[in-house]
Amino acid sequence: MQAVRKGRGAASNQSGRYERAQAEAFDDGWGTAAAEPAPLRTTVTEEAPRRIISRNDSPDIGFDRSINPYRGCEHGCIYCYARPTHAWLGLSPGLDFESRLYAKPTAPALLEKELARPGYRCTVLAIGTNTDAYQPIEKRYGIMRAILEVLARCRHPVSITTKSALVLRDRDLLADMAAENLAHVTMSVTTLDGRLARSMEPRASAPGRRLEAVAGLRDAGVPVSVNFAPIVPALNDHEMEAVLEAAAGAGAGGAGYTLLRLPLEIADLFREWLEAHAPDRAARVLSRVRDMRGGPLYRSAFHVRMKGEGAWAEMVSQRFAIACRRLGLARGYGRLDDTRFRPPGAQLHLEL
Repeated sequence: MQAVRKGRGAASNQSGRYERAQAEAFDDGWGTAAAEPAPLRTTVTEEAPRRIISRNDSPDIGFDRSINPYRGCEHGCIYCYARPTHAWLGLSPGLDFESRLYAKPTAPALLEKELARPGYRCTVLAIGTNTDAYQPIEKRYGIMRAILEVLARCRHPVSITTKSALVLRDRDLLADMAAENLAHVTMSVTTLDGRLARSMEPRASAPGRRLEAVAGLRDAGVPVSVNFAPIVPALNDHEMEAVLEAAAGAGAGGAGYTLLRLPLEIADLFREWLEAHAPDRAARVLSRVRDMRGGPLYRSAFHVRMKGEGAWAEMVSQRFAIACRRLGLARGYGRLDDTRFRPPGAQLHLEL
């Protein structure tokens, strides 16, 4: 069993799938593999992409464009479906993903340039769909804040997903945008158990702080939803109703959920995490995951990858629907206004 590294989600740093050589930890019999490893320092590399808006045509995702101000995420969520993207950089989806980060300081300028293109068509821009824009290094770089300033000037609608209370820093911008139906925030809340959160999402905001952020956004007039995600069978699924009740109590107006996804390298990383943090439940968790995926640990088919299939997945869906009706929570969030868009540099027309 891999030794647990304090403050990190992954237990190992196995090579990515594109590497010719594979590195694995090896116990040499001297007890070094079981010893507590030294703290791992976070490093940040600045990069200069040519474009900043990413596009997708996935039929089961409710947006077609997004922005990622950072690559990798220091939150270290062990279940994060973005981990495999670090393999494209020749790095490990394990510890590298949460400690070797990349920042894009030119993102605001690139965004302004792309919004000014003659053929640009305005629709909701999603942020936080891959890595969290409000992860700890945002305090130093402020890229997300600058992006919001561009979107606010252009009256461009934005939907933000985060699990960080740092989003409250930008409540002034978000409140002004929300007053014109241009902004929505979704706060991810995986558990109310602080101990579980610390091991599963080691550097994300504590559950209580996330709920405080929901209340703070609500008080500022920003519409906010809560995403109970991911649901891990035999680990946090029993908390669904409690999380939704807490969300409604904090002022959330809507809710959503997704089931645990274990594509590519995440399956091994999550298995290691279970063996280190929940060995008594590991076999049961993985067995239930296979049940809701039709046998394997993961199926990537559209329309079932988020919600699963089978009796257990159907039961989760019914429980969620019943709880939302009882608590008055909408499914997702309403449509944002994409008719107010004003391209950068556009002249104002005064009405006489």
